[in-house]
Amino acid sequence: MNRLLLLRHAKAAPQADSEAGDRTRPLLPRGERAAMAVGRWLATEGIAPDLALCSSATRARQTLERVLPALHGRPRVAYEDTLYLAEVPALLARLRAVEPARNCVLLVGHNPGLHELAALLLGEAGGRLARRLRENMPTGALAGFELAGGWTALGRDPARLVHYVTPKELIRDGE
Repeated sequence: MNRLLLLRHAKAAPQADSEAGDRTRPLLPRGERAAMAVGRWLATEGIAPDLALCSSATRARQTLERVLPALHGRPRVAYEDTLYLAEVPALLARLRAVEPARNCVLLVGHNPGLHELAALLLGEAGGRLARRLRENMPTGALAGFELAGGWTALGRDPARLVHYVTPKELIRDGE
């Protein structure tokens, strides 16, 4: 069974009034701590993506760069401009094109597209985790799904939410 991990970039600096603008916003120290906490959580859970797809925005790249050192093994990494602020159809198209041999994919991106994709994958699922995810996907949040039908059927076949964690749950005060 394939596994999809959706990671919203961690907390970034506010948008500056510059030409570079939104795409170059860096992580704040709080965001760096959150991303490292997500990496530690993945390692503790024994989750090792074999492919990481990441938006080319600075904050997404920096999020992934802080997650990677904690992981068991090193996934193939692809930074892609098309994932920057991508909407659900573009995210689905990219994920459906993942090579069948890839078992676990980590997608690092942005809201609202990432949250909307998560809601689509949830379908009518109930339970505490699903309710929390439908409500909000804050910066640094990670949602993990098991896919019944593989990559080409993503969004058409059922997906099961198996993990949903936020930085608030992973970082103790003072950390």
